[in-house]
Amino acid sequence: MSALDTAMYVLHLVFGGVWTGSVVFVTLGVLPTAQDGTANAEPLRPVVERLRWVSRTSALVLLASGGHMAGTLYTVERLTGQSSGHLVLTMVALWLGLAALVEVGSSKLADGFDRRKVRQPAREARPFFLTASAVSAALLVVGGLLASPTVV
Repeated sequence: MSALDTAMYVLHLVFGGVWTGSVVFVTLGVLPTAQDGTANAEPLRPVVERLRWVSRTSALVLLASGGHMAGTLYTVERLTGQSSGHLVLTMVALWLGLAALVEVGSSKLADGFDRRKVRQPAREARPFFLTASAVSAALLVVGGLLASPTVV
């Protein structure tokens, strides 16, 4: 394995872990605090902005690193005809879904925080973040399956 391949694997794992962890943290740590009114909009606004930054940066890094890995390890026939290829395509679909869910959920929060509202935006964003957390877990499972030599 070349140094570039190793770097792509490392970037993919680190940014995938940071992204999924950030989403779960917002779901389990930030939203409950906002829903019960413990925190006001002012300190929560930077958290949402940071999540957006992490999400967008991670999406770009995962696109580049995953594209490199797929380009060096897979052919079209392998992507569409083998279980490992199906897992890669599943990962891409989940990745797109996670990006969309985080964008919608964080927009709902940010729009509410701009109006100095906390509880209602958190309630409106909650289904998106719960789904995003489930998608994050699914991404980690699929990644684990792809990394396992006995599964694929």
